[in-house]
Order: sequence, then structure tokens, then C-alpha cells
Amino acid sequence: MNKWDERFMQMAETVASWSSCYQENRHVGAVIVRDKRILTTGYNGAPAGIKSCAERGECLRRIRNIASGTMQEVCYAVHAEQNAIIQAAKMGVALDGAVMYVTHQPCVICTRMILNAGIKKVVYKNGYPDAFALELFKEAGVEIVKYDEL
Repeated sequence: MNKWDERFMQMAETVASWSSCYQENRHVGAVIVRDKRILTTGYNGAPAGIKSCAERGECLRRIRNIASGTMQEVCYAVHAEQNAIIQAAKMGVALDGAVMYVTHQPCVICTRMILNAGIKKVVYKNGYPDAFALELFKEAGVEIVKYDEL
């Protein structure tokens, strides 16, 4: 692991603290970089114009007793990885060949977006119960590395 990996993961953790999710353990941050330059960031939170779980004072997934790693579409929040990619699209920033640092392993939905955005490597800190996402990364030839294994 080098200083740049440390810096970018620290930035992802800082960005995660901006999350508007009601549950503390759901605070996720992503930073997309290329050539040691930050291109975009993202955290999990409600789309523009929609009340977040924090504003509502409750978590929709907890109310409906939805297990982690399942039914990702039943949530007010847009995932951190998705928000970072959406921000790039909104700003006209190409992500081809970039590296994503994210506090949690991406789910399969985010994985598909990462693959299509042309991101070549993902570094994550915390696991997530989605083995299919890992299979897709492997099949596509996109490097995915657990942060403590760098």
C-alpha cells in the first residue's frame, strides 16, 4: 500500500460521513481518481428533491425487514458508487481507465455501472454480501482489491 492509496481511502471515508442514510453502518463513500487526481466523489443518499431517511427519521429497509445484500432497489438512497458515476456524467468527466476507492465492496448493480463506465480497478475497505458482483469483476477483467490486502 502506498501513501496515495491511504489518502484516497481516507477521502472515501470522509465522503461517507456526508451520507444521509439513517443507519450509521450504511454510510458509504466513493472517490474516483486517475493519475493521482480526484475526478468525482459520491456518497449514499436520496436523489435530488427526495427526502432522505435521515430527514424521515427512519430506514425504509429496516421497516420492511430487508436483508443486507438483497433488493437494493427498495431504498430511497442512491449508492455512493452510482452517485460518483452520475456526477461524472453530469460534469462531462470521462472515467475510462480510472480507479475507484470505496468504503464498501460494490453491489452487483454498482458493479455493472462500474464496468460500463470503464473503471479499471476498485479498491474497497469493507466487505458486502454479494459474491455475484465479485464474479462479474473477475469475468470482465476489472481488478478488485480489498484495501488491507494492498
